[in-house]
Formats: sequence, structure tokens, C-alpha cells
Amino acid sequence: MNYSLNKIRETKPLVHHITNWVTIYDCANMTRALGALPVMAHAPEECTEMTGISSAFVLNIGTLTIELIDAMILSATAANEKKIPVVLDAVGVGATKFRDDMAAKILDSVQIDIIKGNYSEIAKLAGENAQTRGVESTAIDADPKQVAKEFASSRSCVIVMTGKEDIISDGKRTFVVRNGHELMGSIVGTGCMAASVIGSFAAVNADYCDAAKDALCYFGIAGELAAEKSAGPGTFKMYLYDEVFNLSDEKAQSMMDVEDY
Repeated sequence: MNYSLNKIRETKPLVHHITNWVTIYDCANMTRALGALPVMAHAPEECTEMTGISSAFVLNIGTLTIELIDAMILSATAANEKKIPVVLDAVGVGATKFRDDMAAKILDSVQIDIIKGNYSEIAKLAGENAQTRGVESTAIDADPKQVAKEFASSRSCVIVMTGKEDIISDGKRTFVVRNGHELMGSIVGTGCMAASVIGSFAAVNADYCDAAKDALCYFGIAGELAAEKSAGPGTFKMYLYDEVFNLSDEKAQSMMDVEDY
């Protein structure tokens, strides 16, 4: 049995974020509810120093600027030198040329260990014909499992494609996670929170494919449990934090809905 959640709560890894301004508060709260410690240091004058004392680095291009991209590359370089996991949440890739160019700049500049996005965001990064509507996924022509597998192999990283079914691949192993609830799509920020959860799990599990798979299972299970109690998006968000906080490895392991391809 994997005891990742216990390990997160015992070791309290510091997870450095350079993330978007819309969901920064939610990402910090979700990281803390899980048992890890969040820090959101964006200034280039201190970001590398903060990365140096962290156990994982999560970056999110949701509200990108040139200055933020520069800080992300500085911190990701420091993370590579320290050999801690770097998670990129490729929010909105496929929506604008600037966003596509900045995502490419990050990928060309540093090693990203886990690249996360919805189906169209990942497909676009992988060179497929895809367009994102704002930050919402659109349909893609290619088989998403094959896209994830081939892109992971070409980048020597883990690819996470989120949607009704989440796909995780390191090029050799591919998992499909079916945990979750439709209410998770009714509030802004669950995708960003998922990246924080992935970063927290990767901080304590050097098998990043396994860490991402467990993270999405656990987060999806918390969503399922929260939905049972909620009357709509407002109460769902409240209960989501509570269910993450009260979740145990044993409970999660008994509810995981994951298939190995």
C-alpha cells in the first residue's frame, strides 16, 4: 500500500508556487489542507532562494506576463539543479500565440518533470491540431492516451491530461483515472488545485508517474465525497477542502478508480 498522504503530513514538504492570480489563494489552501506547506514567491529577487529550500516547484501560466515567465525559468533552473520535481500547469495553451510561445520558451529552457493540462492544452503542446477556448478544453482528433504516451517519451517527463477521465503517462506506463465528480468543473480553480496536489505528492514520491496518478485519484475521491454533501458550487468548494483535510490513505486506496494501460 502506498502511504503518500501520511508521508506528506509527516514531512510537510514546502511546495513553491509561481502560479496565477485568479486561483493563488485556493492553491495555497489546498496545499495546506493536504498537509504540505505552500509558498507563493514570484519576485525574481527571491524566487530562486525560495526554490532552494523547497521540495517541489509548481508553475502555472494562467495569468502570465513576461516578468512571471522569467521568474519561472529562474526558479525552475534552481529546481533542476537541486533535483526537485517541477510541475508545469499549461493553462490556456492553444488560446493565444503569446501563451503558446511562452509555454514553448519554458519547455526549451528547463527540464519539466510533470506537464499538466486539459486534453487540448496537452495536444497543442505535443504538436497536434488543437485549440483551447479561453481555459476550457476543446475536442481533439488524436487518441489522448497515445498523445500522452508519445509526448511523455519525447520530453522524458510525465504527462497529465485532465478531463472526464484523467490520463497519466511517462511514455512506458499509462494510467487512466476515473475518480472525480462533475461539480469539480463548476468552480474556478480545481485544475490549478490539482497541480498543487500533484506537486505535493511528487515532493514525497520520486516516481513522478505514480505520484501524479495517486494525486489525481485522491483529489478526485475528495471531490466525490464533497459532492455527496453539497447543494451546489459554494458548499461543494467548502466541503472539498474538508474532504481533502480528512482523507486518509486507507480511505483513498479503497476508492481509487484507476486502470493501467
